[in-house]
Amino acid sequence: MTDELTISGVECFAHHGVFDFERREGQTFVIDLTLGFDTSTAAASDDLQDTVDYGSLVAQVKVAVESDPVDLIETVAQRIADVCLATGRVEWTRVTIHKPDAPIDATFRDVALTITRNARPAP
Repeated sequence: MTDELTISGVECFAHHGVFDFERREGQTFVIDLTLGFDTSTAAASDDLQDTVDYGSLVAQVKVAVESDPVDLIETVAQRIADVCLATGRVEWTRVTIHKPDAPIDATFRDVALTITRNARPAP
């Protein structure tokens, strides 16, 4: 069993998308993260070194989202999951990427993709 840390509503501006105007003009993406990891050591020590530094993690996620444009939000979501799992403490992560300005010819509130990824066991 693991504990869960959730960070919601991280706004990023990036140039992802299939269409030329998305790449040219860019748009806002909103990221929600849930990280599964054991917090008992950090709770006992009260030391930042014993947990996930979510401030630093969010900065890394923003860099991952805001750089290197790609066509699909699936690619961006995987990139974010890789950043989260690279911390070494995170056992699994659930990433939701919202694309509220997706080019859809209809009235809608949001487009969101959620993925869940597990850390690979050490060889």
